[in-house]
Amino acid sequence: MNARKLILMGATWGLASVTAQAQSIEQLQQAIAQAHAAAAQAQAAAKQAQAALEQALAAADKSKQSATSVTEAVAKAPSAEGSLTVSNGKSSATLYGLIDVTISSTNNKDATGGRLTGFQTGWFSGSRWGISGSHDLSFGGLKAIARLESEFVTATGEQDTAGVIFNRDAWAGLQSEDLGKLSFGRQNALGRDFAAIYMDPYGAAKSSLEEGGGSNTNNFKHLIYYGGSAAGTRMNSGVVWKKAFSSGVVAGAAYAFGGVTGNTSEASTVSAAVGYNGGVFNVAGFATQARLNGLTDNAYSVGGNVTAGDWRFNAGYFRYSADQGALGTRTDNAYTVSVKFAPAGRMDYEFGYQNMKADNGALKSGVVANAFASVAGLTAVGSGNRSTVYGSLFYHFDKSTEVYFAADYLKMDAGYGTVNGSDNQTEVAIGLRTRF
Repeated sequence: MNARKLILMGATWGLASVTAQAQSIEQLQQAIAQAHAAAAQAQAAAKQAQAALEQALAAADKSKQSATSVTEAVAKAPSAEGSLTVSNGKSSATLYGLIDVTISSTNNKDATGGRLTGFQTGWFSGSRWGISGSHDLSFGGLKAIARLESEFVTATGEQDTAGVIFNRDAWAGLQSEDLGKLSFGRQNALGRDFAAIYMDPYGAAKSSLEEGGGSNTNNFKHLIYYGGSAAGTRMNSGVVWKKAFSSGVVAGAAYAFGGVTGNTSEASTVSAAVGYNGGVFNVAGFATQARLNGLTDNAYSVGGNVTAGDWRFNAGYFRYSADQGALGTRTDNAYTVSVKFAPAGRMDYEFGYQNMKADNGALKSGVVANAFASVAGLTAVGSGNRSTVYGSLFYHFDKSTEVYFAADYLKMDAGYGTVNGSDNQTEVAIGLRTRF
């Protein structure tokens, strides 16, 4: 084979090899392009599937929400006080409570001066649980509101008022920024709500639409009765209106039906109140008239507080007069001063003094009866002073729970009455209060 043929054969083989390689590269490129196209199609399909799933979940959630009642709605996180709210966006209901556990030691609990040590009704707060609700009426910001609240005795678990489940609150009403708050049913007497800012150092500093009042069961709680009604410190069959104005003024009016056939005024109560929230200083007052057993009781009060740094100073005056039938007219003058020191940290401290002077007050069990109490069957009267000095300190774990130490000393003139034959009594207590 000559050289020319060899060269020609080599060229032919090389050309064939190059052609084959080119075809392989082209096929490979086509395969890669096809793979990319398949991947793109798969990705698009995945996105479509995800979108379809999200739409299905949204539709299911919407269907569930539309069919779910308030009590079956998703529970929201508890508030700072520990209460639990359920809502479906338009309506809501809140379950809440408070337990005040107190162990105290008190002298002169019997005629021999004996001391009683053990559990007592909560010193500062009545233990309670309750349910509040609201419903948006979609009418100018108007809401329907309601509350049921029951008090119980922590030491025994029994009802605070035998046979009455919702002895604290049982009312419904309407509320909006323009209307204010209008409530119907059993609720606080209006006077105690507005006097809460100066009655003692444990209430809120400013008047509001919420219920308030003095401390619970101790010898310095008695000023609360001057803010009461024909039914005590709460009102049955009550209609209460409160409104907060942009100027800082908070106003209130209340009427309690007596429910006596043929006598619309019997067992009724009418009350008006006003407060001004000035920030550093706040003032409030009320006037109340009640009819009971054909007799008329009247009370009015004015007071306020001033805040200076970590200190809050409170002072108030109460005037009470009562027609007592054959026993004549009773007239009381009372005043209170107190201070709260709340420095940065977990501790706060309270101290106070109050004096109640009764002139010709009907005696019940040897002691001048509480304001607005019935005098039916009472035959004797007394005059004198009832004075109490008290103090406390709190350690707050958080906004929901605290422990406290508290004490008071009561001194009464002989004309006002005695404590089991003694003119004085000392109470000392420790306690735990928690909210849920």
